[in-house]
Amino acid sequence: MMEVAGPWTEVFEASDRQEASGGSTLTLAPLVGDSPSIRRSQPILIASNRSKGVELLSSSVPTIPNPFPELCTPSKSPVLISSLPPQSTDKHLVKVFGEDNHSRSVWVSRGATAREVCQKLVQTAHCSDQENWALLEVHPALGLERCLEDHEVVLEVQATWSLKGDTRLMFCKNYAKYEFFRKPMLFFPENMISDSADVSKGMTSSELIQNLLKSGTCPEIQGFLHVKEPSRKTWKKVYFFLRRSGLYSSTKGSSKEPRHLQYVADLDDLNVYTAVNGRKLYGAPADFTFCIKPSRNPIRVQDLKILCAENEQTRTCWTSAFRLFKYGKQLQCNYHLSKSAPRSPEGSNLADGKSKSEDSLVAMDFSGKAGGRVIQNPTEAQSAEREEGQAWRRREALRCSLPNLNSAARPSSIHKTLPWFHGGVSRKEAQRLIEKQGLVDGMFLIRESQQHSQCFVLSLCYQLKTKHYLVIPFEEGGRKYLTMDDGVTLFIDLLQLVEFHQINKGILPVCLKHPCVCVAL
Repeated sequence: MMEVAGPWTEVFEASDRQEASGGSTLTLAPLVGDSPSIRRSQPILIASNRSKGVELLSSSVPTIPNPFPELCTPSKSPVLISSLPPQSTDKHLVKVFGEDNHSRSVWVSRGATAREVCQKLVQTAHCSDQENWALLEVHPALGLERCLEDHEVVLEVQATWSLKGDTRLMFCKNYAKYEFFRKPMLFFPENMISDSADVSKGMTSSELIQNLLKSGTCPEIQGFLHVKEPSRKTWKKVYFFLRRSGLYSSTKGSSKEPRHLQYVADLDDLNVYTAVNGRKLYGAPADFTFCIKPSRNPIRVQDLKILCAENEQTRTCWTSAFRLFKYGKQLQCNYHLSKSAPRSPEGSNLADGKSKSEDSLVAMDFSGKAGGRVIQNPTEAQSAEREEGQAWRRREALRCSLPNLNSAARPSSIHKTLPWFHGGVSRKEAQRLIEKQGLVDGMFLIRESQQHSQCFVLSLCYQLKTKHYLVIPFEEGGRKYLTMDDGVTLFIDLLQLVEFHQINKGILPVCLKHPCVCVAL
């Protein structure tokens, strides 16, 4: 049989493993006959306009029937068609990872911002909560990560990455993105703020933010930081000044004299990253490590300016000040835009993934004597659903706490299905999870204690610090409970403990507000 010079051409486009079931297409180019003027050892030049060639050869090449027509019918295969690129050539595929290391690919426009990509992922992943989502730029090998600003163009950020690196985008919660607008006194200690025009004049944190958003007075951030010396493992304590004109260091203590100031970096051409596990990777003297690097260059170790603060408040102050000094009013616009985003009434809209049969379901109330009635109000329907679920949970928890019930017959606890429960993660990992989603008051999670059997630990963020509270089993009247205050307050399970402390502080410094959740795409 004569060999064919123009072989079949296969074009295979696959989404990530999350969409592998329906996210691949196979396109076969027409068969090209062997020409005597072309030797088989020579490459064949394919014209840029292939559509003309197809039209010319379509009459001579027999058509091949499609053995699976149902897979190519848009009306019968929505999953397959949705994975194809849109008709517009301006669309690009962006791959985003969840915190479970699984990824999802979405088609976005060339000028899509981080905020728009987050909104797309919220719709695609059917997230019930539409607020406080963020895209994280993560460099696993270097232990660096930063939260993309809402107005940053995602494709422009990806263009600065090295092709050989392992850089990725992560979709996660970030409650602290604009927290310094709400609580400036916590984020900017007054001892770190001064006025570069008049050194004797002190500034409050509120005045700092107000002046940053104006074109008049220019405040500055100052303080000692440990800096890693280039090409060496040693660290040196240096006094730094952050001004609108850039970052400076003093060559003589904390002197502000121009002859003692050394220029370090330009604010318009740098990004600030938080370092994860800085002690192990960079030999930092403390865990509060961050770094700055040129924003338009791929990340290289020799370009990093690695810094270390004495505590979390100091590090947060510096990283927040870098953002404010660089973007100014743009951050305030992002903040107001996040607050003014339209919110649909809870429970009024169905998720995109629900079927039509679920749309026809209605909520019923059978508590009256006249029979059942349809609950028209979505808020009332959701409240009834929540009350029914809590009543069932209380009955189950009470039954499991009876003294005659064998412990081996106890069912698995319902808290394992809640988003704030993180199993047996370590103390250090719990702190890292809370830091990644934002050091705001009330951020919490519950985990199993690694040191005390049958005990749990409540990890709670308060004033930029993570505190840990031991939850121990307590027996009274032949029944088993949980307590955090040696039996003064008893709870039948962890769910009741969380619900109580969402309303009452109890022994905690602040009520539980934001559950630390693991985002899966």
